[in-house]
Amino acid sequence: MLKVGYIGLGLMGKSIARNILKSGFPVVVHNRSRASVDELVSEGAIQAFSPKEVALQVDIIFTNLPDSPDVEKVIFAENGIIEGARAGLIVIDNSTIKPASARMIAEKLKEKGVFSLDAPVSGGDIGAKNGTLTIMIGGDADALEKAMPVLQAMGKTITHVGDAGAGQVAKAANQIMVAAQMVAMGELLVFSKKAGVDPRKVVDAIKAGAAQCWALDIKTPRLFDGNRSPGFKSYMQLKDMNIVLETAKEYDVPISGTIENTKLFQQMIDMGMGELDNSAVVGVIEKLAGIEIV
Repeated sequence: MLKVGYIGLGLMGKSIARNILKSGFPVVVHNRSRASVDELVSEGAIQAFSPKEVALQVDIIFTNLPDSPDVEKVIFAENGIIEGARAGLIVIDNSTIKPASARMIAEKLKEKGVFSLDAPVSGGDIGAKNGTLTIMIGGDADALEKAMPVLQAMGKTITHVGDAGAGQVAKAANQIMVAAQMVAMGELLVFSKKAGVDPRKVVDAIKAGAAQCWALDIKTPRLFDGNRSPGFKSYMQLKDMNIVLETAKEYDVPISGTIENTKLFQQMIDMGMGELDNSAVVGVIEKLAGIEIV
């Protein structure tokens, strides 16, 4: 039985670690805030007090952290994963970080005989809780094969996209579409309301046609109930969009629509709505239009 470590027990990480634990794998957990650690320990997990301590005990170690510098620190800083790693350890990063960072991490770990998979996820807190996440993976195929039973405890769709960094490229592409859906959904709801038509009925009319998408299916019922809690926090959406912009610049890719969508998420944060769900970008459009959807 593979022994698994999980570092980063935030909104999604805690649910992912819990599903791995429920699937029967021994799980060692570490988090800067101890409340989530204590909760999982009460359910059978083993606590550790540093990334190094986790690495010393496991075959596979996951990280799920806010941004590239956080992942690099947890892996390479004092008492980091690298100090407890042995040859053959598999490090899997569920964070969304720069593709260039994922490649650098993989190269440095390879020097120590450690495998690295960048494995960002999509599906939000609901997917994390239900074990139905979409997982996009870059890295060594043999390491992925060994880790697959653990990944199957977390997700429903697991795709090996390519070499190191490819998973993060796929996640950046995913976030281009997610941002576009959230903004378009906000615009159509406000457009309908301001034109004097019930946006609920508009959604009912269009969601089975060409406009059908995950956002209309999942997010509109929450918005109509006045629920804008995360989900996926808007400040994290903005962080991901900045990764997209930086990567697009690196490869000289024109992304004019994404640039405009990113500006709206920046306005959200400037308006103090960064802790709300990414679908709450509708609030910016409401403000500009002078009308609320509910």
